[in-house]
Amino acid sequence: MTAVVGVTLCRCQKDNTALARSRRRPQNNLMGKKIERVLIYRLGSLGDMVVALPALHLIARAFPNAERKMLTNFPVSVKAPAAAAVLAENGLVHGYLRYTIKTRSLGVLLPLWWSIARWRPDVLVYLGPVRGVDAARRDSTFFRLCGISKQIGVPLTEVMQSNLLQAETNALEPEYERLARNIAELGDARIDTAEAWDLRLTAAEQARATEALKPARGRPVLAVSVGTKVQSKDWGRENWRALLERLGGMYPGYALALMGAPEESEASEFAADGWRRAAREAGPVINLCGPLTPRESAACFARAKLFLGHDSGPMHLAATVGTPCVAIFAARNIPRVWYPHGAQHRVIYHPVNCMGCGLETCVVEKKKCLTSITVDEVAGEVRAVLD
Repeated sequence: MTAVVGVTLCRCQKDNTALARSRRRPQNNLMGKKIERVLIYRLGSLGDMVVALPALHLIARAFPNAERKMLTNFPVSVKAPAAAAVLAENGLVHGYLRYTIKTRSLGVLLPLWWSIARWRPDVLVYLGPVRGVDAARRDSTFFRLCGISKQIGVPLTEVMQSNLLQAETNALEPEYERLARNIAELGDARIDTAEAWDLRLTAAEQARATEALKPARGRPVLAVSVGTKVQSKDWGRENWRALLERLGGMYPGYALALMGAPEESEASEFAADGWRRAAREAGPVINLCGPLTPRESAACFARAKLFLGHDSGPMHLAATVGTPCVAIFAARNIPRVWYPHGAQHRVIYHPVNCMGCGLETCVVEKKKCLTSITVDEVAGEVRAVLD
């Protein structure tokens, strides 16, 4: 993994003590009581659902006989698949309740309250994002008004709201570890096992991936996703085209698979023109932007030698099936919090004085964290993996 230097990352003086205590918590004290319905609160889209997989597997183990429903948001973008598109009917979640995030409308909240109260959950397991203690208190109050007195993982302290500094890495814990720590009373999330990241892909999804990659004609596959939902993460069309021209010359025996949403097809084709003009013997280009579901895309990633793309949902999807990733990160987030899980990845992240800005659109600094990443640097990381 590309090193990130010169970064000070202290959030909490008692981080290691809190982490140790959370790992010593007993199994949840409801095991002796029959739990029939569990409500899981998780917002987000593709990447957010993937990083929650270890926590979702833990909940399924803790409440194996309960009906588990997820309260989640409607997709905020056409490029952002809903939770159901990521998890499908894999047994971790049995149903969904949806609402529009950031709403204050009683016309929206009252029907939501009634839907939850009528279902009568026995337990709430909270896997919400970091939004501050006050927001967590409001959420907790709302769920109590829905009749849910037993609540697990609601981040009512700064420690639970923070990605803690880890002594062994001198960096902040990844988001998937924060989620697992907050619900540690349910047990060990087993984050470093394959089981924790299992999407439970079906035979039909595997077969669809095999069919989609037939044009590769047996060549090794390089999977590339050039799309992103936000401007501040976009490395740029010209950079992608120049990089694929370089890689097409370096790896003429490979096939190129373009992955992403239908809206990313044109930008992907623009980048792939570089691959096509690299050499006459460059491998075939397979444009799969649109025809595959996220889970079918995951099955395709599992067949690829390498995933190359932005910090994105497809990156997390490729990581969860064990495919090495070369990931181009903007510095809008603090290092490591949203890195892909696994030691086989190469993350390219340039620390800048404005890192952690959280911006979706960067104008003032002109995306200097991304524009400083060169084609040579990315090509070098690809070579380090493939060679």
